[in-house]
Amino acid sequence: MKPEAADSESADLDAAALAAELHIVAGALKRRLREQGDLGDLTSAQKSVLLRLERDGPATGSALARAEAMRPQSMGAIIAALEAAGYVAGAPDPSDGRQTIISLTDHFRTWVAAARAARKDWLLRALQARLTAQEQRQLAGAVDLLKRLLDS
Repeated sequence: MKPEAADSESADLDAAALAAELHIVAGALKRRLREQGDLGDLTSAQKSVLLRLERDGPATGSALARAEAMRPQSMGAIIAALEAAGYVAGAPDPSDGRQTIISLTDHFRTWVAAARAARKDWLLRALQARLTAQEQRQLAGAVDLLKRLLDS
């Protein structure tokens, strides 16, 4: 085997190991952050609907069902559970009174803001307690590299 081919093969193995390690670390960090700002006992479908409403704004149940690729009956059950928890509220659609517009409540917005603040606070405290100033600068450089990965 030519030296160039061996170097290339070694680089490929190193990149594969780095990818595997990065996947594990990113997953563990995500879980740790989730623990810090717990969203309670919400199902993944409920979380998805809440995030969609937060990102895209108020919507009808049928529009949410289409966006989430589910049956309107299933979305109705999700909306009912979220309403019971006080996270969403429905109001008549001003352009079509037969429809109901679902939106996030102030209660949910306050709750999610507190959860996000708790996650950011934990991460800040962990960075300050466990990393030196030099390591924090190294991490900032790594974050820039991760951003480049996401842009691809």
